[in-house]
Amino acid sequence: MKDLASEIRACRLCAETFATTATGHAPRPVAWFAPGARLLIAGQAPGMRVHESGLPFDDPSGERLRDWMGIGRDIFYDKSRIAIVPMAFCFPGYDARGSDLPPPAICARTWHARVLASLADVRLTLLVGGHSQRWHLGTRMGVTELVRSWRDHAPRVFPLPHPSWRNTGWLKKNPWFEEELLPVLRDEIAGVLRP
Repeated sequence: MKDLASEIRACRLCAETFATTATGHAPRPVAWFAPGARLLIAGQAPGMRVHESGLPFDDPSGERLRDWMGIGRDIFYDKSRIAIVPMAFCFPGYDARGSDLPPPAICARTWHARVLASLADVRLTLLVGGHSQRWHLGTRMGVTELVRSWRDHAPRVFPLPHPSWRNTGWLKKNPWFEEELLPVLRDEIAGVLRP
């Protein structure tokens, strides 16, 4: 597993592509998983702050996600409990308008089967955002429809909207998410992460 994380951190498959983005950056894969993890956070791709720090969800989205989960940074960053495996391990960059580019599909094709096979103890998966939901569930459903059907997937899988500030309006329009889904999610997380 350590070798696999090292292989991912050394990956430069997207170097030429990233060099042509508005950010013109080099790859910096963020691999955050270890044997024994019982909870998998399957996200989309690191943002610029994570690219700079090398720590997944080291931004306001991470603060919101940890709040949703009902845990602090100490547990969130404990690799023996939580694996963070995005659809792309690198920040994909911004387009000319300053919008996030989608996760390059080559990343998941290259790494995900090996990473997921190495995480045999995972008992709960959080699918954060549409890219992750489509890949893991093989669905074409929209994020709202899929998150609204969370009971169809619980207690092993919870589809979640991305915790970005951009989704603050979504949260206001969908109060059921915080009222109905989050209490159940927090209970499941507490049970899975209990020592």
